[in-house]
Amino acid sequence: MHVMPTPSTPTRTAPGALPLIGHGVQLARRPLPFITSLRNHGSVVRIRIGPTPAYVVTDPALTRKVLVSDAASFAKGGKIIDALRVFFGDGLATVADGDTHLRNRRLMQPMFNKAHIADRGDLMIDQVRAMVGEWSEASRRPVYEDMNALTLAVFLAALFGADLPGHLEGEFIALMPAIMQGTIRQTLLPGWITALPLPANRAHAQRVARLRALIDEAIDHHPAGKPALIPTTGQPAEAGQCPHSAARSDAAGLFTTLLTAEDPQTGRLSRQQLQDEAITLLTGAIETTGTTLAWALYEISGNREVERQLREELKSVCGDRPLRYEDLDALPYTRRVLQETIRKYGPAWLVTRTATRTVDLGGHTIPKGADVVYSPYLHQHDPEYFPDPEVFDPDRWTSERTAATRGSFLAFGDGRRKCIGENFAWAELLIILATIIQEWPGIRLTSPPPRRQAVVTVKPDRLTMVFSRSDASPREGNEEPGN
Repeated sequence: MHVMPTPSTPTRTAPGALPLIGHGVQLARRPLPFITSLRNHGSVVRIRIGPTPAYVVTDPALTRKVLVSDAASFAKGGKIIDALRVFFGDGLATVADGDTHLRNRRLMQPMFNKAHIADRGDLMIDQVRAMVGEWSEASRRPVYEDMNALTLAVFLAALFGADLPGHLEGEFIALMPAIMQGTIRQTLLPGWITALPLPANRAHAQRVARLRALIDEAIDHHPAGKPALIPTTGQPAEAGQCPHSAARSDAAGLFTTLLTAEDPQTGRLSRQQLQDEAITLLTGAIETTGTTLAWALYEISGNREVERQLREELKSVCGDRPLRYEDLDALPYTRRVLQETIRKYGPAWLVTRTATRTVDLGGHTIPKGADVVYSPYLHQHDPEYFPDPEVFDPDRWTSERTAATRGSFLAFGDGRRKCIGENFAWAELLIILATIIQEWPGIRLTSPPPRRQAVVTVKPDRLTMVFSRSDASPREGNEEPGN
C-alpha cells in the first residue's frame, strides 16, 4: 500500500486572485511577467484559472520529475490539450498516454530519423530559395507571416513529396493561418462558449473539416495512399495489402513512412488516424518554427556582431555557392543563434499535465485530477541558470557553458512526450535562416520593436523588415532588441 509522505513545504497561492475568475486577469493581461514572477513564491505555486486550482512548477528539477522520472503520475492533459483534442483528434501531441500513444510514436519515429530528413534536404532548400528569391527588395515584408508561409510550404514538400498538386498546396497555405487563430481562440475561451453555434465556432469547424478533406486528397494522390489500401477504421489491413517494400521515388515525402507502416497487432493506421497525425504535424511545424525564425531575424537586425558572425560562417562553409544539406552540421554558430532565440522567446510558454493520482512533488501535495503547469519560458528566463536572461547571447550555447543550464531548456519537452520532430525542426530552422542570410545581404527593421504576445507560442505583435541586395542598409532608428 502506497503511503503518502507528509508534505514538508506549504504550497503558497499566488497573490492577486479575484473572486470567480482567479488569476485569469493576470494571465490575460500580463501572462509572461506573471508566470515568471511565480518563482518568487516557491518551487510549486498554486494559481486559480477561474474557480479551478492549478499547480505551477517553477523548479526545473521538479519539472523533470513531472516529465521524466515520475511521468506516470502526470498524464498529458489539461485545458489546452483538451481544447486541441476536440478539433485535432488523437494525434501524437494530443492522444492520451497509453498503448495508442506508444504505438503511434513507434510507427512515426522513422519519419524523423536523420537519414529520412536528409533525403528531402535539397528539396527543402530549393523550396526556400525559390520563395525567398521572389521577395521584392523595395517592400516592407510582414516577417512573422512570411516565416509561417515559408515553414508551411517547406513542411508540405517534405511531408507529402515534391509532386503535391499546386492547388492543394495553395489551399493548405490559405487555410492554416485561420485555423491556427481559431484554435488559439478555442483554447482561451470557456468550453460552454466554444460549444455554442456561433458564427466563429461554425467557421472554425468548417475550416478544420476542409483541412481533413485536403489531407485526404494528398493521401489519395500519393502512390502508397490509394484508398483501397487504407482501412477506414482501426482494423488491421488484410495480409498482402501493405508491403513494406512499397516503391519509393524521389518525389515521395516523409508521410510515406506512415502510409506504409504496419503494427503487428493493429495493422495500418486508419484514414481518421492518418488525418489526425497529419493535422498534428502541420500545426506543430508551422507556429513554433515560424515564430522562432521571426524572432531570430529581429535579433539579427539589431545586432551587427551576430549578423557578421553568421555571414562569415556561411561564407567560410559555402563560399559563393548556395547552401547544401550536408553544410548544416558545419554551421554551429547559426545553430547557437537559433537556440538562443528559442530560449529567449519560447516558443511555447505554458504546458499542462494532469495528476493521475495524489502525489508528492518536492514536498507539495498535488491532488489527483489537478492540472499541473510548467512553463519553458519561465525556466528559460531563470537568472540562476541563464544570467541576464533578457540579453541575447548565442555564446551561452558553447560547449563550455551549456552544462550550467541543468535541464532548464525545455522548448522540445522531455521524457516520453518529447517532441518527435526535433531533428526535423532543427534542419528546417537552419535551412531557412541560412538561406535568407545568403540571399539577402541587407536586413533592416522597419516597424517599432515588437512586443511579445503569449498565446500558444510567444509571437511578435508586429514585425516588418526590408531585405536588400546590399549590406549597406541604414540602421538609424533601430531600437535595441529585448523589450
